[in-house]
Order: sequence, then structure tokens, then C-alpha cells
Amino acid sequence: MHMNSAKDKGLARNATVVTALATIMALGTSLPALATDAFDPTSNLLSIDLVSVSGTTYSQVRVTVNAYTLLGVDNGTPGADTFDPATNLLSLGAVTFQGNTYNNVRVQITSYTLVSVGTTQASGTVYANLSGASLGAGTSLNGALPFPASNAWNTDVSGAAVDANSDALIASIGLTRGLHPDFGAGLYEGAPIGIPYVVVSATQPKVAVTFTDYGDESDPGPYPVPANAPIEGQQANGSAFGGDRHVLVIDRDANRLYEMGNSYPQAGGAWQASGGAVFHLDSNTVRPGGQPGWTSADAAGLPIFPGLVRYDEASSGVIRHALRFTVSTTRRAYVPPATHWASSNTSANVPPMGMRVRLKASYVIPANFSTESKAILQSMKTYGMLVADNGSNWYVSGAPDDRWNNDKLVSELGSVKGASFEVVRMEGLVTP
Repeated sequence: MHMNSAKDKGLARNATVVTALATIMALGTSLPALATDAFDPTSNLLSIDLVSVSGTTYSQVRVTVNAYTLLGVDNGTPGADTFDPATNLLSLGAVTFQGNTYNNVRVQITSYTLVSVGTTQASGTVYANLSGASLGAGTSLNGALPFPASNAWNTDVSGAAVDANSDALIASIGLTRGLHPDFGAGLYEGAPIGIPYVVVSATQPKVAVTFTDYGDESDPGPYPVPANAPIEGQQANGSAFGGDRHVLVIDRDANRLYEMGNSYPQAGGAWQASGGAVFHLDSNTVRPGGQPGWTSADAAGLPIFPGLVRYDEASSGVIRHALRFTVSTTRRAYVPPATHWASSNTSANVPPMGMRVRLKASYVIPANFSTESKAILQSMKTYGMLVADNGSNWYVSGAPDDRWNNDKLVSELGSVKGASFEVVRMEGLVTP
């Protein structure tokens, strides 16, 4: 099989994946579950999320595989999905068949039918380049991820060591308490559920921002904040509201993220906020203007947006970054990538800001869960969650979207208890 066009490449990739899935079916041995592609044996349909062919990455490929040769199932930590057009070799990092996941499958494809191919992306543009994001409030990033692949938010920690004090730390958050989605569809107490955001372009005018409480720890304006930028807690009926009042703005062309807390629009398009931070989404020097010990719009000094659960990612079946969550009692300490604490408690048995927890490998994600819930839980296995603020225990942050199924989110995530988590070993802990 030769691939001379983008369509041919996408087809080959899909066919390869399908073959690998069919092969896995025949093997009958399961491997640790991951964020995976899928094969339907009733239709021979292989569905691949991302596959690299000759330096180009194709997303959302579906292929019917007709003929193939299984070369081997290597197991181990899953790698990327790739297809070599010179040899027709498909290497599939992780693929699911009838509820089992197989890692690092090698298959040679000889016959296939391409059903569909989604977007294509040149290699290297998925991370740290948001120029392809759609404009507007709550829009899709179209596969882009903030920060380089090596950034802490995007690091696979599924194989990282467990912290020596993990049991006590998890117990302080709650062993029998379930996860709770702090996001959803519709309104709660008159406001959209979650932390909203807006994507703007280079044409968005920058306006003055006056900082109050944390002006000495804020990155100075002006910021490109639209006058009608969505504010967390904003009442649908236009009435007054309080709360954290976060405003998150992504300048897709400059690859910058502007975040403010306790934000109020002013006359003439200006804004007032308790504090603000500017994050460079195209660099591992995340906040060049910040200092150790500084807060941000988040108590931990972290950016908020990269840790949000968003519908466009969850509905695709794969979330490739860590998430953000809150706990009720934190320590007067922080661990990178956090830069700030917000507590007077010095007990070593409560979490410092920035502590990362991970869903245990032994936890089996139920096959009957929704696509969104499975993606969320798998991200917790692969990338974990970072303690970002003081709040309700095990509350997972996300963005509002009317496509969420609130009942499934609450019931499915709520069934996952604290005892199913462990703390990833902490390094670089900062204390008073």
C-alpha cells in the first residue's frame, strides 16, 4: 500500500489501526487500560484518535480493515500511534477490543477502506501553539494544547513513584468521598456551571486593568479582555453576583493566557480585578513576570485554564493533560509547578498546593461509563490532578457547556472514591 496524498496517509493510518485491533481480538490477553483507540469486530471498523504518518498527524480517522498480518504485541508503556508508508507497518500504542486494552501492537496492513479522516496537523503544532483555536467564548482549541509536551501539565505520570505519605494525604481529603464535577450544562443558582473562558485574536484591543488586593503580585496590563468577557458566576438574568469571578482570556495568535480574579468591568472597557497573571502558552517558562511565592488568579499560583475539563476534549475520548481540583484543607507549603500557598496549617498530613494525585492503575474504568467520564478518569490515571485552590474536597474544575450530561457526570464521577487515588511523589516542596 502506498500513500502519496494526505487522504492516502490518513487511510493507511486508519487501516493499520483497524488491523491492530482485530489482531488484539485474536490474542485474547489484556493489558493495562489507557486512553485508547477502538476496534469494532462486528464491522471491522477501526477508530483512531491521532496517528502520525511521515511527519504529519491525522486526527479522528475511521477505517475498515480487510486484510492484515499481526507482527507482535510488545506490551509495556504505550507509545504513539504511527504508520510507516514504506513498509505498511502500523504501530498502535493502545487499542481497545471488547473491553480489553492492548499496548504496542505492530501490524502490517494490506487491504483497507477509508471511512473518514478528521483534521490534519503538522507535527509539532499540537503542543504550545494555539493559533488553530476557534474564536469566542467556550470554543474548541481544535486539538491544541497549552505549553510544550514536556511541561508539567502535559507529563505522563502513570509510572511515577508514589509519595511516602500518600495514605495520610489522601485520607485528609476523604477516602469515601467521591469525585464531583464542578462544571456542567445549564444553570446552578442562576449561573452557568464551571469556569468560563474566551478565545481572542491579535485584533482584540488591550485595555487597562486596575489590580487591588494582589497588585504587587500581578503581571501589569493592559490585557486583551473583551468588554463582554464571560465571568465565573455571572447570572443569566443580569443580576448582581459574587464568588471568585474569574475571567480567562486566551490570545491564540500571541499564545498568551490572561487570567484575573474577582473581576469587574469598568466604564470605557477597562477592568478591575483583585489580581492577574499572564502565562506564556508556548514556553516552559510559564510566567516570566512571576516570582516564587506569588499568587495568580488561582490560590496555588497556577494557571487555571490548562487544568479545566472541556467538553471538546472529553467528548473526543481523550484528554492529554492534568486536571485541576480543590480540597478543603491545604498546607502552608507548595510544590512545583505551584508557586504559592494559602493556608496557615503546617501539618505534613494535609496537601500542599500543587500536590498531584493519580487514579490508581488498579482502578478499572467501567466500560458502560459515558465517553466523557471515561476520558476524564483516564486523564486522571495518565496525567493526574493538581491541588489548585481551597474548596470542596474532590471537586474537579471544568468549563460550562450545554452539551454536558449532568446526571451522568455526577453519578459516574461520584462513584469514584478518594481511596482509588494515590499521591505522586513530591519533589521540590517549599515550606516557610
